[in-house]
Amino acid sequence: MTDLRSTLATSGPIDLSTRASDETPGFEGKKKDAKRRLPQIGEELMDAQELLFANGIAGTTDRKVLILLQGMDTSGKGGTLRHAAGLVDPQGLAITAFKAPTDEEREHDFLWRIEKHLPAPGMIGVFDRSHYEDVLVGRVRALASAEEIERRYGAINDFEERFVDGGGVLLKCFLHISPDDQEERLAARLDDPTKYWKYNPGDLDDRQLWPEYQAAYETVLERCSTDHAPWHVVPSGRKWYRNWAVATMLGETLTDLGLDWPRADFDVAEQRRRLATM
Repeated sequence: MTDLRSTLATSGPIDLSTRASDETPGFEGKKKDAKRRLPQIGEELMDAQELLFANGIAGTTDRKVLILLQGMDTSGKGGTLRHAAGLVDPQGLAITAFKAPTDEEREHDFLWRIEKHLPAPGMIGVFDRSHYEDVLVGRVRALASAEEIERRYGAINDFEERFVDGGGVLLKCFLHISPDDQEERLAARLDDPTKYWKYNPGDLDDRQLWPEYQAAYETVLERCSTDHAPWHVVPSGRKWYRNWAVATMLGETLTDLGLDWPRADFDVAEQRRRLATM
């Protein structure tokens, strides 16, 4: 089967308005088939993650994985965390949800707070939103000058290249939905009292700026999809496909690490003898 990361990777200029959010590239089957496949992928992920985690504990690798989840409100970042990233062992997973910067964080460069949450060797990190907020919200809401926004694109590329050079692997996922998808999901939250807690009136303010945010995302996807850290456009109009796609790409990423189990740093035969005498 074709590597799904290659299928969903993007480079160069992109027009998101021409991308259907309900496509299912790389998947042949129906919703029930994807849901049936997900637990199987989970078993594979657990095995691959344990291998990564074991090498991290043993100090035999500098490899680590960082998943970035970006998308418009209701694109499903939380759902992806539950259904895709949630398939792996929590002890080897570090999730960070980035909110608006605190006063302390604003006193530093925008990447300062990001660097503190990078995964350690052997770990899988997940960023629910990320440093890209500083060239998305920062641009649309004019929270920084045009010159500063321009500087940040280069700073992000340099930052990500350093992470990769240090043994990291980035899996950057843009969860793509349409305005109609968002309207349907916001309405569903208003129709269900058990989902009121998920509704944020501020989402409507951002919805009014959909063209501006879409343009900002298009610039991010063009300027910051690099050979060492490509962006992947994940159609997310169908939640089941989104979950399958991100889980599948994570599995591909872990497999490509090519790790072996750490060798014993002790005499195995001697330890067997000691155990037998106890």
